[in-house]
Amino acid sequence: MSAVYKTREEYDAAAHELLAGLKGKELSAKDRNSIPQQDMPVREPKARARQMEEVALGYTADQAVVEAMRCLQCAAAPCMKGCPVSVPIPQFIAQVAKGEFKKAADVIKTTNLLPAICGRVCPQEKQCQGSCTVGKIYKNAEQAVAIGRLERFVADYERENHLESVPQVAADTGRRVAVIGSGPAGLTVAADVRRAGHQVTVFEAFHKEGGVMVYGIPEFRLPKAIVANEVEMLKKMGVEFRTNFLVGRTGTLPQLLKEQGFDAAFIGVGAGLPKFMNIEGENLIGVFSANEYLTRANLMKAYDRSHADTPLFAAKHVAVVGGGNVAMDAARMAFRLGAETVDVIYRRTRNEMPARREEVAHAEEEGVVFRFLENPVKVLGDENGCVRGVVALSYELGEPDASGRRSPVPIAGSEHEVACDALIVALGNGSNPLLVKTTPGLEADKKGHIVADETGKTSYPGVWAGGDIVLGAATVILAMGEGRRAAASINAYLADLGK
Repeated sequence: MSAVYKTREEYDAAAHELLAGLKGKELSAKDRNSIPQQDMPVREPKARARQMEEVALGYTADQAVVEAMRCLQCAAAPCMKGCPVSVPIPQFIAQVAKGEFKKAADVIKTTNLLPAICGRVCPQEKQCQGSCTVGKIYKNAEQAVAIGRLERFVADYERENHLESVPQVAADTGRRVAVIGSGPAGLTVAADVRRAGHQVTVFEAFHKEGGVMVYGIPEFRLPKAIVANEVEMLKKMGVEFRTNFLVGRTGTLPQLLKEQGFDAAFIGVGAGLPKFMNIEGENLIGVFSANEYLTRANLMKAYDRSHADTPLFAAKHVAVVGGGNVAMDAARMAFRLGAETVDVIYRRTRNEMPARREEVAHAEEEGVVFRFLENPVKVLGDENGCVRGVVALSYELGEPDASGRRSPVPIAGSEHEVACDALIVALGNGSNPLLVKTTPGLEADKKGHIVADETGKTSYPGVWAGGDIVLGAATVILAMGEGRRAAASINAYLADLGK
């Protein structure tokens, strides 16, 4: 985002003027490289920090065409190699450049049925855009062709203009597949398996479909109506959804396969078991896992105090521990739930933060204060057992660890207090052991991740798995990539059963 705030209309006017000068010209590679990247219009920072509406407003049509003109249409298509689901990126961008937005959406959907979601939440700078030739020319991945923004634009254009069509489904095979979990991996499997003609039932533990896209990612980043639209499309394809069904409690996986007649199953339950710091005072009133905090706000709409049934812990000074996207989501949500001050405490520096740079920038614009090279070692409470602050240590960076990031080294004698009346722990998640415990013969590693081969096949006959339950904490698009591979393997398995 530019240092000076601009409205969407101002961005559109600039793009319109630029486009007028480009139309009709045969653009050379040099011409394309001289076109400036189109910024994403967003809501005004201080106002949006108190609003649940989506922050990023999306490209205008002229912005999308101008941005698409930056693409060099590389023969090798390195951007595709960086995409976990191999979207034909040059082809869809070529359609955008011609103003053929519906055709662009159709190209994307040959490999990705969730472009409106991926365009919003995927870490493109580490994947497709990280491999973009234009970014390499600039020696800055942030100056690559804005593939994610273009993907979002065409998906929104198709939806808003009622141009979506139900994907074709093959003739009924009579085979039945159970999909456990309705997150990105599960929805991808459901779509690909259903397209092959198999009957699909998705089992979701919560009362709403969408998994982490509904309970984890805030409305201001991913509107829930968009997720609901994708689920509705699957229903139109004939996919059945059963909510409030916790596999392992409501029914077990062996029961689904042996008693209810499912021929195969896919496990895509994510990794939703929160991790804590295991420090003194972590059981005080006002300490939350980011999972609980975001679920109450996202799924249960705790911010809507006149209608929501779930209680909301009112806090004026919130501290968030962690440096990933979930930490950014929790910190930004805190403002929207009434906090006056929000600190993010992270034991490394900005350069090592795993969160998307765009999300960090948005958080900072909204007023989040970053306390780098610090980490809590004790939670302080008042006479009522409520959080009043934390004791933190200061750190310096040492040698890189296994992840390639420099390791934080505590500075002796650097203890200091940080005031807060709520502490949100956003340090990642582990795997819920319920499914493994209730499925004898289903192998998991020491961290609780289900063991699966490169196709997603597990040790339990007829069962595949993918997404966070296999990878650990990952991304929406990586989970979808796992789902696509698993679906292809499931379809091959079911085809062999019919022989």
